[in-house]
Amino acid sequence: MKKILVIDDEAIIRLSCERVLASEGHEVKIAGNGKEGISMLEKEPFDLVLLDMKMPDMDGFEVLKIIKERWAETMVIIITGYSTVQMAVQTMKLGAHKFIEKPFTPDILTAAVSRAFKD
Repeated sequence: MKKILVIDDEAIIRLSCERVLASEGHEVKIAGNGKEGISMLEKEPFDLVLLDMKMPDMDGFEVLKIIKERWAETMVIIITGYSTVQMAVQTMKLGAHKFIEKPFTPDILTAAVSRAFKD
């Protein structure tokens, strides 16, 4: 069982990810913004973070940089509804493992997470 943190400002995304990944046997925790997510990472380790790019308090780029500076071994999958090739390239350069676009299906989510843990 892997520990996964979902950081997204949309409640429906957090809930959907939590349901799908918990049903796959993962321990899932959720955070509604970047600051809350960083606070949770300070308290306990996570194997993977699902990170939204567009959030009100701190965007995903800021959160990704902090995660990679402080918890380099934690994998990050970017989830966003505002994707561009430039954004995908930039997040990968910053250390993101994968990039998936919203809306995504449960199958896309589980495939991305499974692939991340196999790589």
